[in-house]
Amino acid sequence: MGGLKLRRLASSLLSPVPAASPGSAADAHNAVARATAHHPSTAPPSAHHMDALLAFGRGSRLSAAALAAAFVDRLRAAASGQGDAAVALKCLVALRVLLARGAFILRDQLLAALARHPASGRNPLALAAFPLGLGGRRSSSSSFAAASWVRFSARLLELVLLLPDAAPAGADAEYLVALPNPHLVAELAAFVVVADAVRHAPPPPSSGPQPDALVWEAVRLAEEDRVAAERNIAARVQEMGERLDTLSLADAVELICVLRRVEEGSAPPAPEWKWAGLDKGVVGAARRLRERAEGVVLRRTVEERRLVRRDAGGSTSARVLVPARVAAGGDAARFASTRWAGTVSAWR
Repeated sequence: MGGLKLRRLASSLLSPVPAASPGSAADAHNAVARATAHHPSTAPPSAHHMDALLAFGRGSRLSAAALAAAFVDRLRAAASGQGDAAVALKCLVALRVLLARGAFILRDQLLAALARHPASGRNPLALAAFPLGLGGRRSSSSSFAAASWVRFSARLLELVLLLPDAAPAGADAEYLVALPNPHLVAELAAFVVVADAVRHAPPPPSSGPQPDALVWEAVRLAEEDRVAAERNIAARVQEMGERLDTLSLADAVELICVLRRVEEGSAPPAPEWKWAGLDKGVVGAARRLRERAEGVVLRRTVEERRLVRRDAGGSTSARVLVPARVAAGGDAARFASTRWAGTVSAWR
């Protein structure tokens, strides 16, 4: 019995120790490399590989952070030199799926890793200069399409990361009702930017005997983002219509600017690429709300003028008047944020 115990102890001491535990940095880099391998260059990440990536979100925060860091390293390597469009586009497709389906811990770490660094300014998604003239094993037209969609998908992912967190299922109405007016207008503007970006997406390669499934997967994900943005635009337009009379002058002016962008998104930007614009019902609701908002701006302007007349006699300060053409949607109504710079001015 004593000899058996000694042999077991010696066997455990002499057995090789695993190089890395599950969820380590090495595991993360290996999982990302397998999911985003260059070959086959026209196939998106497989379901098996995506399941392996999603598993990092069911572990510790360290394992999720390791996966996020591995994606950043993979993207930088793919964008270096002449660029590898297949690897870069697979990374962006995988990241979009992980952000939609991953656990909270994984999404949180991906958001932190992909955001622009406040000190250094480094941005893993800054791929606007990704090389378009790629040589190698892919045909020239397919290479150009893949590289174009690398640029577009990276920019779209940047915009998606700026969207507000999705409200719990069935709680959209309660979430919107609780938002202050400036936040509701800002969220509406964010979703309009996403919908407008998708409207200007590059055309995918023509469907041939062997279509580029990787690019078409990126097209499908972009269409999902457009549909989701349209649904959120419709919900916020409806909610804004319920509280329009409570808007301040600055919020009403900002709302008019955003709604005009919604109206401009009803048609594709180019006839050769038939990307669907916003739904006509959504655009019609935005147009009606914009007309009502212009009435609110006009009333607020009249109120400002009355205050100025009342205080003009003995006051040492007065409010700057809003130009009347704001109500007509002129250039004076185009402000970049809800903090309207010309609301109040004082002089002596």
